[in-house]
Amino acid sequence: MTAELTRGQNHPLPRARLEIRVSAGTPVVAGATLGDENGTIHGVEWVAHPGAPVLPGLEVSRQAAADHRLAVDLDAVPDAVHRVSVLLALPVAGQGPARFGAVAAPFTAVTGLDGEEVASYTLTGLESESAVVALELYRRQGGWKVRAVGQGYAGGLAELLADQRLPEAHQLAGGIHEAVARGLARSVPAPPARTADGDRSRPAAPAHGTAPQGATGRVPSASPYDPPAAASGAQPADGQGEHGTQRPYPGGPAGADRPSAPAGGAIDYSHPRRQSAAPPPPPPAAPPAEPGRPARPVAGDATGWSMEERLYNQVWGMFEDLARTTAAYRSAVDFADSRREKELDQVLSDPRSRIGQDDAAREAARERYEQLVSRAGEVLDRDVAQLLAEAEVVEPALPAAYARWDNPVWHAYRVPMEIPMALRLGDLHLPEADRIRVPMLVRLPLERGLWIDSGRSASSDGAVTDSHEMRRLGLETAVAHAARLLAVYPAGEFTVHVIDPAGAGTQALAPLAQGGVLAAPPARGAAGTADVLGRLTERVDLVQMALRGGAPDALPPGLDTSQQLLIVNDFPHGFDDRAVNQLRYLADEGPAVGVHLMMVADREESAGYGPLLDPLWRSLLRLTPVPDDHLADPWVGHAWTYEPPLVPPGSQVLQQVLAQVAAARISWHR
Repeated sequence: MTAELTRGQNHPLPRARLEIRVSAGTPVVAGATLGDENGTIHGVEWVAHPGAPVLPGLEVSRQAAADHRLAVDLDAVPDAVHRVSVLLALPVAGQGPARFGAVAAPFTAVTGLDGEEVASYTLTGLESESAVVALELYRRQGGWKVRAVGQGYAGGLAELLADQRLPEAHQLAGGIHEAVARGLARSVPAPPARTADGDRSRPAAPAHGTAPQGATGRVPSASPYDPPAAASGAQPADGQGEHGTQRPYPGGPAGADRPSAPAGGAIDYSHPRRQSAAPPPPPPAAPPAEPGRPARPVAGDATGWSMEERLYNQVWGMFEDLARTTAAYRSAVDFADSRREKELDQVLSDPRSRIGQDDAAREAARERYEQLVSRAGEVLDRDVAQLLAEAEVVEPALPAAYARWDNPVWHAYRVPMEIPMALRLGDLHLPEADRIRVPMLVRLPLERGLWIDSGRSASSDGAVTDSHEMRRLGLETAVAHAARLLAVYPAGEFTVHVIDPAGAGTQALAPLAQGGVLAAPPARGAAGTADVLGRLTERVDLVQMALRGGAPDALPPGLDTSQQLLIVNDFPHGFDDRAVNQLRYLADEGPAVGVHLMMVADREESAGYGPLLDPLWRSLLRLTPVPDDHLADPWVGHAWTYEPPLVPPGSQVLQQVLAQVAAARISWHR
């Protein structure tokens, strides 16, 4: 059965030898790019296009045409390639349309060599775009999957290739359009004959189409909650989110009966496969093998130089898969709802309607709505079940830095000899897949400070918690985060300071104070607050001057060069204007030189400072002591529910870990 995908949905590929068929209402240029595990194209030799149509495992058409058949052999794709992106673009020469919104929505299908469709996707919703990433084939759990992308670019091929970080994007885009205009091949040759096993003989690749020779270096994926990188300058077209990410698409499943747009307007819901003849079927081939079941999930099957890096990449792969499959489900439900309303409006506005006909129309619309929602729910359930099976094998395999406090890995905890690449700050989940908890991992060393929001608005379950209880929970959460940071750093390489002006957090701070892991007892009163802030701001100034002067060895001999964490409790009570400015300075300048801020504060209580503190809150990553749906991902913009990493009630794991940290610190100082 063919999987009719909507934007963001994915589907497993049961075989390696495939064809990708494209049917459009106008001639289009078809191509493909090869990307590494981060989606980066490392050179023009990673792009198949009409001027260089053959790459290992990939062959594209040699000219612009309304129908295309692209040949793919995933077993022949180099190991360095983890993503194959299928591109469509409108030719710049001639009198053809300049945007996809003026033509029928292109139809794409992934088929076997026998012509049987595996998955299909209609690229609806395009307007001003002249180039689009239609599909993406990507490695997952030892196999391959296809994802419906539909990411368009008003700037054409040059903008598309630049968004995939190809340095020669503009030159290559110009060369592709020039090759199409010159007509390097005026006719598409018939597919080469297949052998008995269905393989295809292909001409040798040209010299400039050599295979990628492996990764260029260790480039692990970044956390979605790290600070965004500088903009590349390429602006996505309409329908794309910030940083070029994809917003949830409000369309519906491909193949649904849809009304046509008025003549001359954008045709959003037409189906070219029903309007024009399909590409001719391939010659008969040997019957394909019975499609196998999805590969059994394995912990650490993502790319990476070490098991830690592979698990890190696998966790964020799960995050992205869950984000996209949920976006596809929500989009399908929205489409079903809008379609039902449109059908009812048409019936009610028709003067020829007779009494009783509107009831039948309502029932028919309701049945079609339930069918669409049911189909979307089945796809969601399938994807969630697969992700749940993966989570069940990944969670027990996580190292201490990535693991929950109830993970048995903490029972065998030993102070590490080197810093891990990331740290778990809690869990994330969505309401449609409430059974799955995806670890929220952030890279180390921290590039942003943390704000534990102790305001009454932090709770998402509707329960009202008084301000005193929220402050207590906030400080307990801060202690749990600080303990994790202490536990994952080598002895002597992480130092914790605490400011508690009124002494209100004595009980919650007891694990740190009594465990002997603090640099000094919690600072109290105005004098203690000024002393700690003065020493840390001075440290930031000294390190900055040394680094700017190119003399890092010229630091004072007694300066503590370890990473520093300052926990600030009960802000803004007990803080004067000077202290507030010092906190802002530490939040802005501290992370770059190893000084990190963790504030437990209620923003409303500091409203008296006005906009003075707005930059402070923006520079910190907001976390909460209770579940709260406030974190938005950069892929599709979901509001994820965040859950803090609290220690299970009655557990002594925190005290046991801190005891080992304290013992290691004593040995290190000796």
